[in-house]
Amino acid sequence: MALKYKFNIKDIKLEDFKVYLFSLFKAFLPKKKIKNIDDLEIFIQNKSAWVSQVTLYSYLKTRMGTKYVLHFDDEIFLSSINTAKWNIYTIALQDLIFYTISYLNVFYNFQELDCAKKIYEKILNNELKNKMPENIIENGKKIFDERLQKIEWKNYYKSRPFNESALALYEWAPVAKELKTLDRKIVLNSMILKWENIEKEFIKLIDI
Repeated sequence: MALKYKFNIKDIKLEDFKVYLFSLFKAFLPKKKIKNIDDLEIFIQNKSAWVSQVTLYSYLKTRMGTKYVLHFDDEIFLSSINTAKWNIYTIALQDLIFYTISYLNVFYNFQELDCAKKIYEKILNNELKNKMPENIIENGKKIFDERLQKIEWKNYYKSRPFNESALALYEWAPVAKELKTLDRKIVLNSMILKWENIEKEFIKLIDI
């Protein structure tokens, strides 16, 4: 589904950036070592949500210019942001699941590869209580299964593992198409850079 709403500078309430601002704050909190699959699941969920929200809101804030303290008076725009957030998140989860398990398989001989699907579905099902739309969840599961059938575990971690979520940010961000076209390289790179930091953090957290 393509978003037709064009982004314009407007006033948005500061409260609508609470998640975004809190996500930035959380980046500085102490990190817990990843010792089992439950820890891995928590890491994947937290970091995927963080990357999705920070990159989306940062991009929107940049396009808003100096008026980043705004008002969500337009329900269509608000709905567009919410739709974008969830769709980007579903792909970010996939990328990070595939990356972490691929890395563990290659460097730690991790063989429980079937946990990838279990982790993904558990996280999405838990998001129902956060009002994640069921149609987005079902579409995410479909895309995940298609990617899972083609994945090469020995190579995924080193072959542009976060490209799909970067493209999802570019596709779903509710910004006018003519502006997005100009921003393409910057938008893609902004997410890739965030993921590079997550990669480094992951490697440190599994170094027990």
